[in-house]
Amino acid sequence: MSILYALDLAGTFVFAISGILTAIDKKFDLVGAAVIGFVTAVGGGTLRDVLLGQTPVGWMNDLTYIGLVGIALPICYLGRGYISKLRRSMFIFDTVGIGLFTIMGLEKTLNLGLSPVIAVMMGIVSAVFGGVTRDVLCAEVPLIFRKEIYASACLIGGVIYLMAEQLNAFRDLNIGIAIAVVILIRYLAVRFGWHIGVKPLN
Repeated sequence: MSILYALDLAGTFVFAISGILTAIDKKFDLVGAAVIGFVTAVGGGTLRDVLLGQTPVGWMNDLTYIGLVGIALPICYLGRGYISKLRRSMFIFDTVGIGLFTIMGLEKTLNLGLSPVIAVMMGIVSAVFGGVTRDVLCAEVPLIFRKEIYASACLIGGVIYLMAEQLNAFRDLNIGIAIAVVILIRYLAVRFGWHIGVKPLN
């Protein structure tokens, strides 16, 4: 199994859990929760693949992605008490998901021969647009449009990955460092209330 494929599967699973838990909080039924989990898990990757001209998109060629959503569904319903406490204290599923998908999307774009700037953009798209779709369908203001540090964590992690690639040839180590940076920035931002915002004129 390649590192990119492993990252994609891991990100899909944690985002599926994030979406399903949100749907449960909103009192959606089982089918609704499955739909929200699915679009959260694959939404960012689907948009990225369409923009990159990689069609059919990834999950259409590999039923493992749909299977991961199916696995996440009973896990969330049976263990939602414990999982919800973990999510509230650390925002762990969104945080891990954006870390994994940022670097996965960035690497996939670089492998197509596109510029590092476009690669970082596609990393951010991969990381945040599943959550955007989830929030819109659940009648929430998407995190990317709030003052919380979210997409900016992905940006910093992506830039650090590109810098690390110029400094050494330890690709797996660079991937791990960049993912850890995204997760750490997002966690610390939530933990200490860091945000980026502009004060209203009045």
